[in-house]
Amino acid sequence: MTVAEGYGAGGADADRERLRRWRLVLGGDTADGTGCALSGRDAAMDGALAALYGKGERPQTGRAGRERSAGLGASAPSVARWLGDIRTYFPASVVQVMQRDAIDRLGLSALLLEPEMLEAVEADVHLVGTLLSLNKAMPETTKETARAVVRRVVEDLEKRLATRTRATLTGALDRSARINRPRHHDIDWNRTIAANLKHYLPEYRTIVPERLIGYGRASQSVKKEVVLCIDQSGSMAASVVYASVFGAVLASMRSISTRLVVFDTAVVDLTDQLDDPVDVLFGTQLGGGTDINRALAYCQSQITRPAETVVVLISDLYEGGIRNEMLKRVAAMQASGVQFVTLLALSDEGAPAYDREHAAALAALGAPAFACTPDLFPDVMAAAIEKRPLPVPETA
Repeated sequence: MTVAEGYGAGGADADRERLRRWRLVLGGDTADGTGCALSGRDAAMDGALAALYGKGERPQTGRAGRERSAGLGASAPSVARWLGDIRTYFPASVVQVMQRDAIDRLGLSALLLEPEMLEAVEADVHLVGTLLSLNKAMPETTKETARAVVRRVVEDLEKRLATRTRATLTGALDRSARINRPRHHDIDWNRTIAANLKHYLPEYRTIVPERLIGYGRASQSVKKEVVLCIDQSGSMAASVVYASVFGAVLASMRSISTRLVVFDTAVVDLTDQLDDPVDVLFGTQLGGGTDINRALAYCQSQITRPAETVVVLISDLYEGGIRNEMLKRVAAMQASGVQFVTLLALSDEGAPAYDREHAAALAALGAPAFACTPDLFPDVMAAAIEKRPLPVPETA
């Protein structure tokens, strides 16, 4: 039975609409069973989808054993037209997915080195990651356009993330400076009640608060030290983008001293570029090996106030250095008073492939490793600043 033969109970118009949708989903092969012909805008949408996901001639992929659909060819003008088409027919979120699939399935990375192509794409975090990985191969004629694309994405992320991050961390800094003789509006009632439960009077059903605990007001001179230590291997591209944006936001807060370190087998301190996250991103070099122990050794050498320091390691934990030394270094930092946070990813995609043995070893040290979304990151940092349990997602 064909798809068309399975309809008829919902009215002619409803049936036609369902067949139209099935035809767009199934792609129009002779076996799709819809018997539905497309025209106008639907035909144009179908052509844009077929160019990427269709079953036409398959070109060389550049990777042994992997086939890709071929509908765009190697022509930059045709790709530019296709990019314009999908922006016309689909919402931005779908366009971004299709662009990522085109880069992966059709090998279009090289075409992104052309300025006219960059001007045609829908910019997002993943595109920024691709551009950063192509940075060394990028001709001078393209670099300014690429920086403009990256800046546009970074500015959008800052608008989305900065206000809540500053507000959340300012509150955490205030609460971390507790006082025992607070004014009434500064009393932390939850902690005050917990501290005075032994003074409960059952006959009056009340607690006598003999000891008041309040929120202090963090002065401009009271600082927390935050060290962001970021793995710049190729799989961490989105995390590098988000971490650079958060690094710039943290650096803009007077009460937090922020250091940003990126690493592969070498370690690069980009702290002096934190006023411009675009400079930070173009200072990274995605790809290469990983030496977490070496990176942590550098971070450890920069810590002067361990009890007031939070170290955030963002890595998939595939260590190419000395594993036991890495774990000993984490334990030593924690013993000195450092709050150590391990994030397998800082992105919207969840946990990537990661070294589960290293993650378990860090968890045993009291530094659970988990993937963190950008929206959760301010809460994670607030908990670390206040030295309370981290809000680890249930799926971690």
